[in-house]
Amino acid sequence: MTKAEKTRQYIIEQTAYLFNTKGASATSLSDITEATGLTKGSIYGNFKNKDEVALAVFEHNANIVYREIKKCIYKENQTQKERLLAIVTLYRTEWKMFFEQGGCPLLNAATEADDTFPVLKHSVIKTFEGLANIFTKIIEKGIQTKEFKANIDRETYAYLFISLIEGGMLLGKTTGQIKHLYNSLDRIAHIIESEITA
Repeated sequence: MTKAEKTRQYIIEQTAYLFNTKGASATSLSDITEATGLTKGSIYGNFKNKDEVALAVFEHNANIVYREIKKCIYKENQTQKERLLAIVTLYRTEWKMFFEQGGCPLLNAATEADDTFPVLKHSVIKTFEGLANIFTKIIEKGIQTKEFKANIDRETYAYLFISLIEGGMLLGKTTGQIKHLYNSLDRIAHIIESEITA
């Protein structure tokens, strides 16, 4: 990694919490310089503008979510059902990791970028599509191994699971009551057990 690449990565890592809690529009260049200890010239020497920093930070934060999910589903000798339930367990046991960082970065960015930041919105959509693809592939494999019913709509369930997770995260974080996330996760587990398992 070159010095410029290291500086760029440093800026991303040092402002990850800042952007996830304050949002792109409320985060100022002064906030970025304060968080990094770098000058404005150093920031603009590595990024064209604040929006480019925000986009890079979102991708960094989204990759952390991906990494945690992939860690729990790529274990040896897991059935496809166990893989789906492992994602449920991840959110059930690691919710503090998300809450302490200001909430789910996917949800936060999606809410803010919806009508105001088209480039970020596009990146958020791609991230949700990637997440849905993880669920879809697990379900497809489960159909092949006859763990799951053959006639289920993989994509519908993939997005339903994402909706339940993100909705539970939103209500849990906003109200300070984790039971809302747990209720959503319980619902996913019930759907896996009663609706899609063969």
